[in-house]
Amino acid sequence: MRPPSPGDGALRHPHWWQRRWVRYGALTSLLALSGLVILALVRRQTGTEGFLVGLGLAVLPVPWLIAAFRWLDRVEPGPWRNLVFAFAWGACAAALIAIVANSFATKWIATSTADPAGADTLGATVIAPIVEESAKAAAVLLVFLFRRRDFTGIVDGVVIAGVTATGFAFTENILYLGTAFGTDQLTGDRGIASVTAATFFVRIVMSPFAHPLFTVLTGIGFGVAALSAERQHVRRLLLPAGGLLLAMGMHAFWNGSATFGEYGFFAVYAAFMVPAFALLTWLAVWTRQRELRIVRAELPAYVLAGWLGPAEPSALGSMRARRMARDYARHHHGRPAARQVARYEACATSLAFLRQRGRKGKAGADFVVRERELLDELWRHRGVARPALEYAARTAAPARPVYAGPPPAAPWPAYGHPTGPYARYNPYRS
Repeated sequence: MRPPSPGDGALRHPHWWQRRWVRYGALTSLLALSGLVILALVRRQTGTEGFLVGLGLAVLPVPWLIAAFRWLDRVEPGPWRNLVFAFAWGACAAALIAIVANSFATKWIATSTADPAGADTLGATVIAPIVEESAKAAAVLLVFLFRRRDFTGIVDGVVIAGVTATGFAFTENILYLGTAFGTDQLTGDRGIASVTAATFFVRIVMSPFAHPLFTVLTGIGFGVAALSAERQHVRRLLLPAGGLLLAMGMHAFWNGSATFGEYGFFAVYAAFMVPAFALLTWLAVWTRQRELRIVRAELPAYVLAGWLGPAEPSALGSMRARRMARDYARHHHGRPAARQVARYEACATSLAFLRQRGRKGKAGADFVVRERELLDELWRHRGVARPALEYAARTAAPARPVYAGPPPAAPWPAYGHPTGPYARYNPYRS
């Protein structure tokens, strides 16, 4: 028998889907138009042959970067449409804003000061970081505002920001590599001594992570803001702004490294960029492990309420067990069953994060409705997912005891009024 879920009977507004498709249509049109314009601009600057060469070389790091961010997001994977939007925004809208604004600002400074060289330096070290990081941050802001259910913490901010910056760097690399190829065509340079080879080595081999590294700081700011309570308005405003300022500062420092002498670029790369990249990578991986600990800590409450089996919290808190559960379902029931298990795992993870926010008083006004939706989704897939997860729990960690009782913690206050919809099935309430 299906346990009672909170907020049964709540209905969405009858025209919610119409508003959603209007937004989707407007956003798709904007990105498509931006893509056509940026394609025309880059092709005009590089020529058709240079554009094709730049495209072929610039695409090389993209699959690796996307795969890395997708791996990081495996605990609570966000929908692909968010990643597609982020990449498209970075490659089209943000790149278009950057090209137009940077060119206009640099020309204006050169005209005003009659110093083209100084204008180029100022444009690279001041104007470009401000414009480019703001344009990329707009994608993170849009997901944070309009896809709030998919943006629940630091990892989500890192992934959206990183994928947006990957798209931006992809377009920028086409422009730089295509221009370098055109220069080599005029000078006759070939091979390792060519401008194209040098540009490829610096941008694709040495620093494919540069733009993602900058923008990830903005994403961390938004991610920490997502963990804050809705009533903490100042905190939710200052944290993203602080992350954006850090991203601009790091970007400016990186662009200015070329002015630090003959070996300034390599010194900044070795002493600053590589350690910063290692530190942020460690933070991202640590955050992912923390998410698994939250899953193991929060889901036992739903075992007591009858929504989950006793072995499921431990299995859902282990990436190895999750993979084994999907493999088990695929082997016995085919790929559709594996997709059901993956969906079950994602919903259970979202449920754990939602419960943690509710326990800390940081959940939004739609807490009860969202919890009901996740519980109903789990119930629909339980037939396939529960046996697979029980098998994975036994196989992946046979020595780990399964959950057998409530955690030794004080009862947490139910979200909202203690006699509200959630209270009737709160397992901690006597």
